[in-house]
Amino acid sequence: MTTPQKHVVFGAGQIGPPLARKLRDMGHDVRIVRRSSAAAIDGITVVAGDAMDAAFTRSVTQGATAIYNCMNPPYSAQIWSEQLPRLAMSLIGAAAANKARLVVLDNLYMFGRMNGAAMNEQTPIGPVSKKGEVRSRVAAQYFEAHAAGTARVVLGRAPDFYGPGGDQTNFGEFFWKGALSSGKAQVLVDPNVPHAFAFTHDVAAGLAALGTASDDVTGQWWMLPSQSAMTIRELGAYFARALGREIKVERVPGPIRAILPLFMPLLREFPEMSYQWNEPYRVDDAKFRARFGTTPTPLPEAAALTVAWARAKFSAR
Repeated sequence: MTTPQKHVVFGAGQIGPPLARKLRDMGHDVRIVRRSSAAAIDGITVVAGDAMDAAFTRSVTQGATAIYNCMNPPYSAQIWSEQLPRLAMSLIGAAAANKARLVVLDNLYMFGRMNGAAMNEQTPIGPVSKKGEVRSRVAAQYFEAHAAGTARVVLGRAPDFYGPGGDQTNFGEFFWKGALSSGKAQVLVDPNVPHAFAFTHDVAAGLAALGTASDDVTGQWWMLPSQSAMTIRELGAYFARALGREIKVERVPGPIRAILPLFMPLLREFPEMSYQWNEPYRVDDAKFRARFGTTPTPLPEAAALTVAWARAKFSAR
């Protein structure tokens, strides 16, 4: 039987809430910290505050066994360069003060063009984008803290998400509003390039495993459980079967993609990451599977859960 421990999850976006639910269901005392809105999430206490405030962060994590960084600052290289190092410093300080493990959710932006080869824990760091450079520097910040004995740190990395809560993914409102109404789903990237995806519930479960395992998992990063690379059209076919009708996946036409950034500034941040969609984008999670004996949620089940979430969230819009 699990001995209840205090786990504090920073971030209430795509991964924080399912991670908190997973930890709660494991028998732990869990709280979520977010910048705004302190309403409870599925019975889990939510505390509002600024994670860049070191004093607040130490206070809200008092007595914690594990601290999780699932925060997602606005998608901007400039904002990342300003906020991610400060968030890292604040959370490292909180982990040090509480002698808590620090579990960090990270992406794969610090790796460059792979020419179709799969990324794993031995892949050399070699960013080819501003965002990748920021992620690389911040990851080094975490590992330097671990090497110095300041805090016990472990990173979990994953490719692009899909699944419940995935509002900010290729399978968010932009995709589902058309899929559910007309059966035509639009995406901004090439839907025919094989690409690895991680189901949001698998990402949450992977982070929970890293937060509750023995200390030998720390001081390194782990590729979280992910599906084998498939095209967006192929994944869309699983969604279609779960939905019970066809979904026709279409890429937004080039001329429209060219003018959209004039009206949606966020899209100006995408071109430097386009290399991830110009060739097969693969990952190798064999190390995690061998250590924890887990595999990704079967695609039919993951698709059904995703469709149920999308129907509940987007059908009325």
